[in-house]
Amino acid sequence: MKQKKDRSLAVHSTLLNIKRSRILYLMLAPALIYFIVFKLQAILGMVLAFYDYRIVGPHEFVGLKHFQTLFSTPAFWQIMKNTLLISFTKLIIITPFPVMFAIILSESRSKHLKKVTQVVSYLPHFLSWVVIAGIWFEFLSMNGVVMDLWEALGGTRMNLLTSKDTIIGVLVASEMWRSVGWDSIIYLSAILAISPDLYEAARLDGANRWQIVRHIVLPALIAPIITVLIVNVGVVLNVGYDQILNFQNDAVLSRIDVIDTYAYRIGLEGTQYSFATAASLFKSIISLALILVTHFTAKKLTGRGAW
Repeated sequence: MKQKKDRSLAVHSTLLNIKRSRILYLMLAPALIYFIVFKLQAILGMVLAFYDYRIVGPHEFVGLKHFQTLFSTPAFWQIMKNTLLISFTKLIIITPFPVMFAIILSESRSKHLKKVTQVVSYLPHFLSWVVIAGIWFEFLSMNGVVMDLWEALGGTRMNLLTSKDTIIGVLVASEMWRSVGWDSIIYLSAILAISPDLYEAARLDGANRWQIVRHIVLPALIAPIITVLIVNVGVVLNVGYDQILNFQNDAVLSRIDVIDTYAYRIGLEGTQYSFATAASLFKSIISLALILVTHFTAKKLTGRGAW
C-alpha cells in the first residue's frame, strides 16, 4: 500500500514538474519531431538488412546473407581501407587546430580583431559542400590561383583534384578550412569558464603568458578534448558523405570511395536496397563499438569520459 502511494506521489511530482517546465518541453518538441521522422524511422528501417527487399509482396527473411556477401566482396575491403585512411588522417591532422585556434583567440588583446576573426572563421561552417567544392575547384584547378602562384615559384602546373596522390590532402585541407573555427567554440567556452582568480594568482606569482596557458588553460581543456576525441573516434566511419560526393571524380574514385558513397551507389543507383542497408548497419555497429571502447579507455587512463 505504501509503495503504491509512493509511486502515485512520484507520478504526481513528475507531472507537476512537466507542467512547470512546459515552455521548455514545447521548445524541445521540434527536435523530437525531427528525430522521430528522420532518425527513428531510419533506425527501424535497418531491419531491411536481414531481408530481401521486394517492391511487391512481403520481404523474404534471409538472415545474415547480405553481410556474408558484403564481407566476401573484395571492393568492400578497399573501401574500408579508404574510409579509415581518410578519417584517421583528418582526425590526426585537424584535431589540434581548433584547440590552438581557441587559445590564440583567448590570448588576443584586441577585442575588435578577436570578434572579426571569430565571425570570419565561423562562416565556412554554414556553407554547403556544393558551394565549398565550387570554391576549391576554382582555386585548385589547372588555371586556378594556386597553380598560378605555384608556377610563378618555378613549379609545374598539375591538377590537384584529379591526382590520387593529392586528393586526400585536398579533403583534409577543405575540411579544416570549414570546421576549425566552428569547432573551436567548445574550447573557447571552456577557457571562458576558467575563474579570473586563477589568472590573477598566476600573475602575482610572476607567471608569463606561456606558463599561464600551460598550467591553467591547457588543464581546463582536457575534459572537452577527451569528449570531442571520443565523439570523433566514434564517427570515424562517417568520413563525410557530402564532401566526398562533391569532390569525387572518375580519376580518384578508387582512392576516395568510402562506405557512404558505396552504399549510395549500390543502394540507390543499383537498387540493391537490402545490401546497402547491411553496409550501413555494419558501419553503425562499428561506430557504437568505437565510442564505447574509446570512452572506457579514456575513463581508465584519465578518469574522464563522455559520461
